[in-house]
Amino acid sequence: MTHDPTFWIIARASGLLAYAMVSATVVAGLVLRGRPLTKLRPAAVADIHRFLSLLGILAVGLHGTALVLDSTVKISPAALLVPGLAPYRPVWTGIGVVVFELMLLIHLSFRLRSRIGARNWRRLHWAAYAVFVGATVHGLMSGTDSDRPWALGIYLSVTTLVAGLTVWRATSPRRGPSAPRGGPPVTAPAGGVTMQPPPRPTRRPRRR
Repeated sequence: MTHDPTFWIIARASGLLAYAMVSATVVAGLVLRGRPLTKLRPAAVADIHRFLSLLGILAVGLHGTALVLDSTVKISPAALLVPGLAPYRPVWTGIGVVVFELMLLIHLSFRLRSRIGARNWRRLHWAAYAVFVGATVHGLMSGTDSDRPWALGIYLSVTTLVAGLTVWRATSPRRGPSAPRGGPPVTAPAGGVTMQPPPRPTRRPRRR
């Protein structure tokens, strides 16, 4: 009886697709924060960021489902939720499980932002870097195509792009609040409330 490689091919393709979506989500988040392209509206980039995050979760779900249905490596549904249960390279596949769970947590935080607060929400989003690093390590160490030149080129190119955008964001000056027309630039105090300058007195026309 010959082995049907259909699910194994789907698992490999969906794994690469998931990595592409994770990388695109991180890039969109960096563009949203730093806005290197001034013509992009922040609201539009935020919508793209959330949509790419959802696509990444769906791709990871397809990746895990195909692995369970494939008979090349016996992976149980529980191994998709508990790190280390997969018999195939348990350490590296376990990292993939942790990455998926972090992706779910970050994506759900969009709906819980008003409850957890903007500051905690931003702190949680720092985990997106861990997701990207973990996904890269998982792909390189557990992917069957990771030793091929085209796959190494993908990982190297994407990592270089994310690293470059991260450095750009860290070194670029932050924009302060815009100054009102007719007055000097005004800085916000510690409380976060912008002080507006008093209006200029208007001159009354002289009577003839």
